[in-house]
Amino acid sequence: MGKRTSKQVKVGNVLLGRGAPVLVQSMLSKPSTDVLGSVAQAKALERAGCEIIRAAIPDMESVRLIHALKEAVSVPIVADIHFDYRLALECAAAGVDKIRINPGNIGDDNRVKAVADACRERGIPIRIGVNDGSLEKHILAKYGHPTPEALCESALYHASLLERFGFTDIVVSMKASSVDSTIRAYQLAAEKCDYPLHLGITHAGTARMGLVKSAIGIGSLLQQGIGDTLRVSLTADPVEEVRAGLDILKALDMRGGVRFISCPTCGRTRIDLLSLANKAEAALAGCKKDITVAVMGCAVNGPGEAREADIGIAGGKGEGLIFKKGQILRKVPEDRLLGELMDEVEKL
Repeated sequence: MGKRTSKQVKVGNVLLGRGAPVLVQSMLSKPSTDVLGSVAQAKALERAGCEIIRAAIPDMESVRLIHALKEAVSVPIVADIHFDYRLALECAAAGVDKIRINPGNIGDDNRVKAVADACRERGIPIRIGVNDGSLEKHILAKYGHPTPEALCESALYHASLLERFGFTDIVVSMKASSVDSTIRAYQLAAEKCDYPLHLGITHAGTARMGLVKSAIGIGSLLQQGIGDTLRVSLTADPVEEVRAGLDILKALDMRGGVRFISCPTCGRTRIDLLSLANKAEAALAGCKKDITVAVMGCAVNGPGEAREADIGIAGGKGEGLIFKKGQILRKVPEDRLLGELMDEVEKL
Protein backbone atom coordinates (compact mmCIF):
# COMPACT_ATOMS: atom_id res chain seq x y z
CA MET A 1 0.00 0.00 0.00
CA GLY A 2 1.25 3.53 -0.77
CA LYS A 3 1.67 5.84 2.22
CA ARG A 4 0.40 9.39 2.14
CA THR A 5 3.25 11.84 2.55
CA SER A 6 2.67 14.20 5.46
CA LYS A 7 4.80 16.64 7.35
CA GLN A 8 6.38 15.34 10.54
CA VAL A 9 5.88 16.52 14.09
CA LYS A 10 7.65 15.48 17.28
CA VAL A 11 5.55 14.43 20.27
CA GLY A 12 7.83 14.02 23.24
CA ASN A 13 10.19 11.21 22.31
CA VAL A 14 8.25 9.95 19.26
CA LEU A 15 7.63 11.15 15.70
CA LEU A 16 4.36 11.38 13.78
CA GLY A 17 4.12 11.51 10.00
CA ARG A 18 6.51 11.38 7.05
CA GLY A 19 7.21 7.67 7.15
CA ALA A 20 7.26 7.21 10.93
CA PRO A 21 5.38 4.13 12.24
CA VAL A 22 1.67 4.56 12.94
CA LEU A 23 1.36 5.00 16.72
CA VAL A 24 -1.37 3.71 19.03
CA GLN A 25 -2.98 6.06 21.52
CA SER A 26 -5.50 5.79 24.33
CA MET A 27 -7.06 8.11 26.89
CA LEU A 28 -7.25 7.88 30.66
CA SER A 29 -10.77 7.23 31.95
CA LYS A 30 -10.16 7.87 35.64
CA PRO A 31 -11.36 11.23 36.99
CA SER A 32 -8.64 13.86 36.49
CA THR A 33 -8.73 14.55 40.23
CA ASP A 34 -7.82 10.92 40.96
CA VAL A 35 -4.09 11.30 40.44
CA LEU A 36 -3.10 7.94 41.92
CA GLY A 37 -5.74 6.09 39.91
CA SER A 38 -4.78 7.94 36.74
CA VAL A 39 -1.09 7.16 37.23
CA ALA A 40 -1.88 3.47 37.79
CA GLN A 41 -3.98 3.42 34.64
CA ALA A 42 -1.25 5.15 32.64
CA LYS A 43 1.27 2.53 33.77
CA ALA A 44 -1.12 -0.23 32.69
CA LEU A 45 -1.50 1.41 29.29
CA GLU A 46 2.26 1.68 28.88
CA ARG A 47 2.68 -2.00 29.74
CA ALA A 48 0.02 -2.89 27.15
CA GLY A 49 1.99 -1.07 24.44
CA CYS A 50 0.29 2.33 24.36
CA GLU A 51 2.56 4.85 22.67
CA ILE A 52 0.78 8.14 23.43
CA ILE A 53 -1.49 8.76 26.44
CA ARG A 54 -4.11 11.51 26.56
CA ALA A 55 -5.60 12.96 29.74
CA ALA A 56 -8.55 15.29 30.13
CA ILE A 57 -7.63 18.57 31.86
CA PRO A 58 -10.97 20.23 32.67
CA ASP A 59 -9.73 22.72 35.30
CA MET A 60 -6.62 24.21 36.90
CA GLU A 61 -6.57 21.62 39.68
CA SER A 62 -6.15 18.92 37.05
CA VAL A 63 -2.95 20.42 35.65
CA ARG A 64 -1.03 18.75 38.48
CA LEU A 65 -1.85 15.44 36.81
CA ILE A 66 0.59 16.32 34.01
CA HIS A 67 3.53 16.38 36.45
CA ALA A 68 2.49 13.06 37.98
CA LEU A 69 2.10 11.34 34.62
CA LYS A 70 5.40 12.65 33.27
CA GLU A 71 7.18 11.22 36.30
CA ALA A 72 5.37 7.86 36.13
CA VAL A 73 5.61 6.83 32.47
CA SER A 74 7.98 7.35 29.57
CA VAL A 75 5.38 7.66 26.80
CA PRO A 76 4.30 11.15 25.64
CA ILE A 77 1.42 12.82 27.46
CA VAL A 78 -1.32 14.80 25.69
CA ALA A 79 -3.51 17.34 27.52
CA ASP A 80 -7.10 17.34 26.29
CA ILE A 81 -8.48 20.86 26.70
CA HIS A 82 -11.77 22.50 25.84
CA PHE A 83 -12.48 26.24 25.69
CA ASP A 84 -10.13 27.60 28.39
CA TYR A 85 -6.88 28.73 26.77
CA ARG A 86 -5.29 29.26 30.19
CA LEU A 87 -5.34 25.52 30.76
CA ALA A 88 -3.30 25.07 27.58
CA LEU A 89 -0.76 27.64 28.78
CA GLU A 90 -0.44 25.95 32.17
CA CYS A 91 -0.09 22.49 30.65
CA ALA A 92 2.59 23.77 28.29
CA ALA A 93 4.48 25.21 31.25
CA ALA A 94 4.04 21.89 33.09
CA GLY A 95 5.92 20.07 30.32
CA VAL A 96 3.11 18.32 28.46
CA ASP A 97 4.16 16.76 25.14
CA LYS A 98 1.12 17.69 23.06
CA ILE A 99 -2.08 19.68 23.44
CA ARG A 100 -5.46 18.82 21.99
CA ILE A 101 -7.51 21.98 21.58
CA ASN A 102 -9.66 23.63 18.94
CA PRO A 103 -8.41 27.22 18.44
CA GLY A 104 -11.83 28.40 17.30
CA ASN A 105 -13.28 27.58 20.71
CA ILE A 106 -10.88 29.50 22.94
CA GLY A 107 -11.71 33.11 22.16
CA ASP A 108 -10.12 35.97 20.24
CA ASP A 109 -6.86 36.11 18.28
CA ASN A 110 -4.84 37.14 21.32
CA ARG A 111 -5.71 33.89 23.07
CA VAL A 112 -4.97 31.77 20.00
CA LYS A 113 -1.64 33.57 19.58
CA ALA A 114 -0.76 33.03 23.24
CA VAL A 115 -1.29 29.27 22.92
CA ALA A 116 0.56 29.12 19.59
CA ASP A 117 3.52 31.06 21.02
CA ALA A 118 3.71 28.97 24.19
CA CYS A 119 3.66 25.72 22.20
CA ARG A 120 6.17 26.98 19.63
CA GLU A 121 8.63 28.02 22.34
CA ARG A 122 8.53 24.57 23.90
CA GLY A 123 8.24 22.46 20.74
CA ILE A 124 4.75 21.23 21.64
CA PRO A 125 2.45 20.21 18.75
CA ILE A 126 -1.28 20.86 18.79
CA ARG A 127 -3.94 18.39 17.73
CA ILE A 128 -7.11 19.83 16.32
CA GLY A 129 -9.89 17.41 17.26
CA VAL A 130 -13.13 17.83 15.33
CA ASN A 131 -16.09 15.48 15.72
CA ASP A 132 -19.61 15.35 14.40
CA GLY A 133 -21.08 16.75 17.60
CA SER A 134 -18.95 19.87 17.84
CA LEU A 135 -19.15 21.60 14.46
CA GLU A 136 -19.36 25.39 14.29
CA LYS A 137 -22.79 26.93 13.71
CA HIS A 138 -21.77 28.57 10.44
CA ILE A 139 -20.47 25.27 9.05
CA LEU A 140 -23.58 23.37 10.13
CA ALA A 141 -25.72 26.07 8.53
CA LYS A 142 -23.77 25.69 5.29
CA TYR A 143 -24.02 21.89 5.05
CA GLY A 144 -27.20 21.18 7.03
CA HIS A 145 -25.70 18.34 9.07
CA PRO A 146 -22.27 16.87 9.90
CA THR A 147 -21.24 15.77 6.41
CA PRO A 148 -17.69 14.64 5.60
CA GLU A 149 -17.18 17.98 3.87
CA ALA A 150 -18.32 19.81 7.01
CA LEU A 151 -15.93 17.83 9.21
CA CYS A 152 -12.99 18.52 6.91
CA GLU A 153 -13.83 22.21 6.56
CA SER A 154 -14.09 22.59 10.32
CA ALA A 155 -10.70 20.99 10.90
CA LEU A 156 -8.99 23.14 8.28
CA TYR A 157 -10.71 26.24 9.67
CA HIS A 158 -9.20 25.57 13.09
CA ALA A 159 -5.81 24.91 11.50
CA SER A 160 -5.99 28.25 9.69
CA LEU A 161 -6.32 30.07 13.01
CA LEU A 162 -2.96 28.64 14.12
CA GLU A 163 -1.38 29.17 10.70
CA ARG A 164 -2.25 32.86 11.02
CA PHE A 165 0.42 33.05 13.72
CA GLY A 166 2.95 30.91 11.91
CA PHE A 167 2.20 27.75 13.87
CA THR A 168 2.18 24.56 11.76
CA ASP A 169 3.14 21.74 14.16
CA ILE A 170 -0.42 20.52 13.82
CA VAL A 171 -2.09 17.11 13.91
CA VAL A 172 -5.68 16.83 12.66
CA SER A 173 -8.55 14.49 13.48
CA MET A 174 -12.12 14.42 12.13
CA LYS A 175 -14.14 11.76 13.91
CA ALA A 176 -17.76 10.77 13.40
CA SER A 177 -19.76 7.87 14.77
CA SER A 178 -20.59 6.97 11.18
CA VAL A 179 -17.86 4.81 9.70
CA ASP A 180 -18.56 5.96 6.15
CA SER A 181 -18.59 9.67 7.04
CA THR A 182 -15.34 9.31 8.95
CA ILE A 183 -13.59 7.56 6.06
CA ARG A 184 -14.73 10.17 3.55
CA ALA A 185 -13.75 13.09 5.82
CA TYR A 186 -10.20 11.76 6.20
CA GLN A 187 -9.95 11.12 2.48
CA LEU A 188 -10.84 14.76 1.84
CA ALA A 189 -8.35 16.02 4.43
CA ALA A 190 -5.62 13.83 2.98
CA GLU A 191 -6.10 15.63 -0.32
CA LYS A 192 -6.35 19.15 1.11
CA CYS A 193 -3.53 19.28 3.69
CA ASP A 194 -0.24 17.63 4.57
CA TYR A 195 -0.71 17.57 8.35
CA PRO A 196 -0.38 14.21 10.16
CA LEU A 197 -3.78 12.62 10.68
CA HIS A 198 -5.04 11.05 13.92
CA LEU A 199 -7.56 8.33 13.06
CA GLY A 200 -10.58 7.17 15.03
CA ILE A 201 -14.33 6.57 15.10
CA THR A 202 -15.88 8.67 17.85
CA HIS A 203 -18.29 7.17 20.44
CA ALA A 204 -18.02 3.92 18.50
CA GLY A 205 -19.65 1.79 21.19
CA THR A 206 -18.84 -1.07 23.51
CA ALA A 207 -15.96 -3.50 23.11
CA ARG A 208 -17.81 -5.62 20.54
CA MET A 209 -19.45 -3.15 18.16
CA GLY A 210 -16.90 -0.42 18.80
CA LEU A 211 -14.13 -2.73 17.69
CA VAL A 212 -16.00 -3.72 14.53
CA LYS A 213 -16.64 -0.10 13.54
CA SER A 214 -13.10 0.97 14.39
CA ALA A 215 -11.50 -1.91 12.53
CA ILE A 216 -13.47 -1.08 9.39
CA GLY A 217 -12.97 2.69 9.56
CA ILE A 218 -9.38 2.86 10.79
CA GLY A 219 -8.33 -0.22 8.83
CA SER A 220 -9.79 1.07 5.57
CA LEU A 221 -7.93 4.36 5.87
CA LEU A 222 -4.64 2.74 6.83
CA GLN A 223 -4.97 0.37 3.89
CA GLN A 224 -5.20 3.45 1.67
CA GLY A 225 -2.03 4.83 3.22
CA ILE A 226 -3.93 7.46 5.25
CA GLY A 227 -3.19 7.94 8.94
CA ASP A 228 -0.23 8.54 11.23
CA THR A 229 -1.65 7.68 14.66
CA LEU A 230 -4.87 6.14 15.93
CA ARG A 231 -7.15 5.60 18.86
CA VAL A 232 -9.76 2.85 19.03
CA SER A 233 -12.46 4.49 21.15
CA LEU A 234 -14.33 1.88 23.19
CA THR A 235 -16.70 1.95 26.12
CA ALA A 236 -14.31 -0.38 27.90
CA ASP A 237 -11.04 -0.49 29.80
CA PRO A 238 -8.57 1.70 27.87
CA VAL A 239 -6.13 -1.22 27.81
CA GLU A 240 -8.59 -2.91 25.44
CA GLU A 241 -8.31 0.10 23.14
CA VAL A 242 -4.55 -0.37 22.96
CA ARG A 243 -4.80 -4.08 22.25
CA ALA A 244 -7.37 -3.43 19.54
CA GLY A 245 -5.23 -0.74 17.92
CA LEU A 246 -2.16 -2.95 17.87
CA ASP A 247 -4.21 -5.81 16.45
CA ILE A 248 -5.48 -3.62 13.62
CA LEU A 249 -1.91 -2.71 12.74
CA LYS A 250 -0.83 -6.37 12.91
CA ALA A 251 -3.71 -7.40 10.65
CA LEU A 252 -2.40 -4.95 8.04
CA ASP A 253 1.19 -6.15 8.49
CA MET A 254 2.11 -2.73 9.85
CA ARG A 255 3.42 -4.13 13.13
CA GLY A 256 5.50 -7.12 14.11
CA GLY A 257 4.83 -9.44 17.01
CA VAL A 258 2.76 -12.61 17.11
CA ARG A 259 0.13 -13.04 14.41
CA PHE A 260 -2.33 -15.55 15.84
CA ILE A 261 -4.57 -17.57 13.53
CA SER A 262 -7.14 -20.23 14.36
CA CYS A 263 -9.88 -22.02 12.45
CA PRO A 264 -13.62 -21.61 13.13
CA THR A 265 -14.02 -25.37 13.75
CA CYS A 266 -16.36 -27.75 11.95
CA GLY A 267 -17.88 -31.18 12.37
CA ARG A 268 -14.44 -32.81 12.03
CA THR A 269 -13.17 -31.15 15.22
CA ARG A 270 -12.62 -33.64 18.04
CA ILE A 271 -10.83 -31.50 20.62
CA ASP A 272 -11.90 -28.52 22.71
CA LEU A 273 -10.54 -26.04 20.20
CA LEU A 274 -12.29 -22.94 21.57
CA SER A 275 -10.69 -23.34 24.98
CA LEU A 276 -7.33 -24.29 23.48
CA ALA A 277 -7.29 -21.30 21.13
CA ASN A 278 -8.18 -18.86 23.90
CA LYS A 279 -5.50 -20.26 26.20
CA ALA A 280 -2.90 -20.16 23.43
CA GLU A 281 -3.74 -16.57 22.52
CA ALA A 282 -3.48 -15.52 26.17
CA ALA A 283 -0.17 -17.36 26.60
CA LEU A 284 1.25 -15.58 23.56
CA ALA A 285 0.08 -12.09 24.61
CA GLY A 286 3.49 -11.07 25.93
CA CYS A 287 5.54 -12.61 23.14
CA LYS A 288 7.47 -10.05 21.07
CA LYS A 289 8.65 -12.43 18.35
CA ASP A 290 7.63 -11.61 14.78
CA ILE A 291 5.98 -14.98 14.09
CA THR A 292 2.71 -16.57 12.97
CA VAL A 293 1.19 -19.16 15.30
CA ALA A 294 -1.74 -21.37 14.26
CA VAL A 295 -4.25 -23.35 16.31
CA MET A 296 -6.28 -25.58 13.98
CA GLY A 297 -9.06 -27.99 14.81
CA CYS A 298 -8.53 -30.66 12.19
CA ALA A 299 -5.45 -32.81 11.70
CA VAL A 300 -6.65 -33.61 8.16
CA ASN A 301 -6.63 -30.04 6.82
CA GLY A 302 -4.99 -27.99 9.57
CA PRO A 303 -1.29 -28.29 8.71
CA GLY A 304 -1.95 -27.64 5.04
CA GLU A 305 -4.33 -24.71 5.54
CA ALA A 306 -1.88 -23.08 7.95
CA ARG A 307 1.28 -24.06 6.10
CA GLU A 308 2.57 -20.48 6.26
CA ALA A 309 2.53 -20.52 10.07
CA ASP A 310 5.92 -20.62 11.76
CA ILE A 311 4.54 -23.08 14.28
CA GLY A 312 1.13 -24.57 14.91
CA ILE A 313 -1.02 -27.32 16.36
CA ALA A 314 -3.85 -29.29 14.79
CA GLY A 315 -6.29 -31.38 16.78
CA GLY A 316 -7.37 -34.96 16.50
CA LYS A 317 -9.37 -37.18 18.86
CA GLY A 318 -7.73 -36.77 22.26
CA GLU A 319 -4.46 -35.80 20.62
CA GLY A 320 -2.98 -33.41 18.12
CA LEU A 321 -0.11 -32.60 15.82
CA ILE A 322 2.68 -30.10 16.22
CA PHE A 323 3.62 -28.71 12.80
CA LYS A 324 6.07 -26.17 11.42
CA LYS A 325 5.57 -24.46 8.04
CA GLY A 326 3.09 -27.22 7.16
CA GLN A 327 5.46 -30.04 8.06
CA ILE A 328 4.36 -32.35 10.89
CA LEU A 329 6.91 -32.58 13.70
CA ARG A 330 5.18 -35.02 16.03
CA LYS A 331 1.93 -36.21 17.59
CA VAL A 332 1.17 -35.40 21.25
CA PRO A 333 -1.72 -35.98 23.71
CA GLU A 334 -4.35 -33.25 23.87
CA ASP A 335 -3.43 -32.21 27.41
CA ARG A 336 0.15 -31.48 26.31
CA LEU A 337 -0.61 -29.58 23.11
CA LEU A 338 -0.47 -26.09 24.59
CA GLY A 339 2.68 -26.73 26.58
CA GLU A 340 4.52 -28.20 23.62
CA LEU A 341 3.32 -25.40 21.37
CA MET A 342 4.83 -22.85 23.76
CA ASP A 343 8.06 -24.88 23.94
CA GLU A 344 8.35 -24.68 20.15
CA VAL A 345 7.64 -20.94 20.23
CA GLU A 346 10.55 -20.54 22.66
CA LYS A 347 12.85 -22.28 20.17
CA LEU A 348 12.00 -19.93 17.31
